[in-house]
Amino acid sequence: MLRKLASCVREYKAPVLLTLLFITGEAVIEAAIPFLTARLVNEIKSGVDMQEVLRIGAVLVALALSSLACGGLAGFTSARAATGFAKNVRHDLFHKVQEFSFENIDRFSSSSLVTRMTTDVNNVQMAFMMLIRIAVRSPLMLVFSIIMAYVMGGALATSFVVIIPVLVLGLLLVARKAMPAFRAVFKKYDRLNESVEENVRAMRVVKGFAREEYEKEKFGAASDDIRNDFTRAERIVALNMPLMQLCIYGNMVFVLLVGSRIVITSHGSIIEVGQISAMLTYGMQILMSLMMLSMIYVMLTMSTESAKRIAAVLDETPALRDPADPVTTVADGSIDFDQVSFKYSAAAEKDALSGVDLHIRSGMTVGILGGTGVGKSTLVQLIPRLYDATSGTVRVGGVDVRNYSRETLRDAVAMVLQKNELFSGTIAENLRWGNPRATDAELAEACRLAQADGFIRAFHAGYDTKIEQGGTNVSGGQKQRLCIARALLKKPKILILDDSTSAVDTRTDALIRQGLREYIPETTKLIIAQRVASVQDADLILVMDSGRIAASGTHEELLASCDIYRETFEQQTQSTAGEPETKGGDEDAQR
Repeated sequence: MLRKLASCVREYKAPVLLTLLFITGEAVIEAAIPFLTARLVNEIKSGVDMQEVLRIGAVLVALALSSLACGGLAGFTSARAATGFAKNVRHDLFHKVQEFSFENIDRFSSSSLVTRMTTDVNNVQMAFMMLIRIAVRSPLMLVFSIIMAYVMGGALATSFVVIIPVLVLGLLLVARKAMPAFRAVFKKYDRLNESVEENVRAMRVVKGFAREEYEKEKFGAASDDIRNDFTRAERIVALNMPLMQLCIYGNMVFVLLVGSRIVITSHGSIIEVGQISAMLTYGMQILMSLMMLSMIYVMLTMSTESAKRIAAVLDETPALRDPADPVTTVADGSIDFDQVSFKYSAAAEKDALSGVDLHIRSGMTVGILGGTGVGKSTLVQLIPRLYDATSGTVRVGGVDVRNYSRETLRDAVAMVLQKNELFSGTIAENLRWGNPRATDAELAEACRLAQADGFIRAFHAGYDTKIEQGGTNVSGGQKQRLCIARALLKKPKILILDDSTSAVDTRTDALIRQGLREYIPETTKLIIAQRVASVQDADLILVMDSGRIAASGTHEELLASCDIYRETFEQQTQSTAGEPETKGGDEDAQR
């Protein structure tokens, strides 16, 4: 884990080394100042002339300014090193997640990944800054101060032999008690983020069911849970200060009582007033160093949990990898499934797909029907290799999909899902995800075929209309048509429409299918639909049931041979008989 995170320092090694250099200089100077101060006090006591006082005073001022400069420079270089380190950690996390397959993402919830890239990275950043500054300064100050305390105070410094173990033991007990609470908090952060994410994404559902109060209570419970854990931990950590004050003032009382007695009884022959002053200062430095080390211990305890969570993502092995010598050209849009079975995890009780045999020629239009959960979406997700088949072979263009580079394969396949995502930016920018080099004329043509051009031009800014995050300022039907247009611009060899016209009326659905036939006749088209009307003119229709292809054929063949298809067709025909044909309805209304 440490090696993995240390590799993220990279180009910021120089600021780290400079920080260590400046911190060492600051610690040495801080340890020297009380020594010179004691000398100045003794010189004044012995009646030295003003010139010597000014000379020692000038040296002290110079040392103080030097210490200030070292501290300031260390703050600058450590901030640069820590923020640069955090930037690299976020970079590595984000790029790692981009390599994940759906199988990998299923192991981490999206809210957990967000927490790891924000809260956990911030914790690790703070710990890194403390390590290169305070975790270096405090041990150095501790060692230098103990040495100088013995040099200045001799036997009087033995007070630290008692006080230091007491303080160390107390601080370790405090930190140890606080650790479990800090560890517990991070999983609760995941749940809090998940609650926020769900609420924001499903805001219209929340308001539609008047569940705002329920969501507030759920968020409040998660937030209170985190507060309680932090409160419990902070109560324990708060004991650091009383313990620290007890040791500091106990040491001061001991040094003043015993030191004053020695000065008076020895008439300054064993120890002088200046040494007592230095002992008090060194005692403060020693105890403050221990205090800072205890705070570092607590901070490192928190950040260790964050570091483990970050390392878990960085160590995750992508489930899908490109072969050593990948195929980089897709010949055509033919698709073959040879005895394909698939399950989402090894622990799954049953296969999502079982024994699928399917052969589709390039350029065919294939409809896929079936009830919810029968494996329609799972089937098409194996084509662009979003998952790998558990057994059997999936081929595209006559080549096993595992032999392609993923970029090549996915560039040849366009998927339009029922719940597609639009990104923040203009409509034109969203459309150019399909083809970054598409001209304005090509955008308009694709949108015309997808029945999107009309409502786009009705917007005041047309194709420059801003899409809000998640596409919340367009309707479901408009979003689907924009996503279809985006896929058309790609001009793929295989186009998959996964129930992607569910939010449009039957007339618009028919016009979209007509546009597909005209615009990309050589592209293989797979259309998952709930309406028989959406697929009845397909070259081949598949009826799926329980992860298997229950029947296949043309519309007429299935009406004659497949009870499931015939019953579905008759039910839908009867339910729509006598109903007026809609022309867009409310889905085309601009929000």
